[in-house]
Amino acid sequence: MAALSKPALAAYAAVALPLAAAALPVHVHIPKFYSGLGLELALIGALLLAVRLLDALSDPLLGALADRIPASRGGRRSMIVVAAPLLAGGLWLLFTPPSSPGVLAPWLAVTLMLCYLGLSAASIAHFALGSALSRDYAERTRITAARGVAALAGVMLAAALPEWLVKRLGPGEGFALFALSFAPLILIAAAITVFAGPRPAVTPRPRPFSAVATLQPLRNRRFRALALVFLVNGVAAAVPATLLLFFAADVLQRPDLTPLFLLLYFVSGAAGMPLWMTLAARFGKARAWLAGMAMAVTAFVWTWFLGAGDAFAFAAVCVLSGLAFGSDLALPASLLADVIDDDEHGGSRPDGAYFGLWHLLEKLALALAAGIALPVLQWLGYQPGDAAGAGSVLSAVYALLPCLIKLAAAWLLWRTVHEVRRDQLLGESA
Repeated sequence: MAALSKPALAAYAAVALPLAAAALPVHVHIPKFYSGLGLELALIGALLLAVRLLDALSDPLLGALADRIPASRGGRRSMIVVAAPLLAGGLWLLFTPPSSPGVLAPWLAVTLMLCYLGLSAASIAHFALGSALSRDYAERTRITAARGVAALAGVMLAAALPEWLVKRLGPGEGFALFALSFAPLILIAAAITVFAGPRPAVTPRPRPFSAVATLQPLRNRRFRALALVFLVNGVAAAVPATLLLFFAADVLQRPDLTPLFLLLYFVSGAAGMPLWMTLAARFGKARAWLAGMAMAVTAFVWTWFLGAGDAFAFAAVCVLSGLAFGSDLALPASLLADVIDDDEHGGSRPDGAYFGLWHLLEKLALALAAGIALPVLQWLGYQPGDAAGAGSVLSAVYALLPCLIKLAAAWLLWRTVHEVRRDQLLGESA
């Protein structure tokens, strides 16, 4: 099949930038932002876990709905159009809480639900749309890589801009201004993807909407194997993201460098994506992803030994682990697109159902990371603002726990690759 042009790839990927820009502050800044307003870490962790689990239940339904909308009504693009303003409004409310301490907890829960609903609907529709743009094994990696680069650009924007605004205006006004500026960004990007982006290789035939349709992917053995790896790997990645602000402030004692650390990590992730695409083409996507996991553990485990004054060493860890992170961006969704081919019949392709469950797993990973790491830290006696040196409780949860979980994900993937023929389980090319 003919490869998509670079402008076409850029147009498709455009909306991934604001979606990632919204996801980072929601996932990273919320614990510190609301703890600064007076909520306890254990309560914040419990709310994040509960809301993410509740929200995750809607993802399979949104995926099935995406498969139900006919092309004559805009198909999956119409979901992006509806979800974009919902996300913009939810983000604004999330970072402009009322001053009354008694309503902070319910306000956090409700506004998180709005943000997650808008983010889920747009993300699922966008992923499903990308999966249907090509039937070519290698071209699918180009599509997911383009989306990954746009997402990294959004993450870098969200890593730098809120911090810059907070330094000048304070947390309240700084995050509020960021949320306000987000609205035109996502509306413009959504318009580019919807109206200027490429069309699917084959116009998908709408599928009936039903509860059974939401669970159809679970009958696919290859999907079940890939989904388990994705979930465990996602928990490993989410623990450091949840705790980064605390680690930078209390272990490295350089909270001012947090934007730089994030920038190094995500720039390195973007720079490493061509490497993983090359390795995937040569050795297969699953084996390339396995190499990325091994590199991530090898680089990140050194964080355990770092303490105050080790900002330069941590920057090196960010670069190396960021290069490994590129494999997480480029390969899993491309593998999933190959797996979905098993259920394509007569022009009907359930991309939405698959990516609905995929997005559920992503949220479940984030929920488990926050719901476990934050209460464990409090149970072990850690308090935000307390200096913590190398080898401390905070260092252990931040550095060693995700490495152990990542090794478990690597073992699952290694077992999958070696026990089952790759064209049977993970959709590898012959």
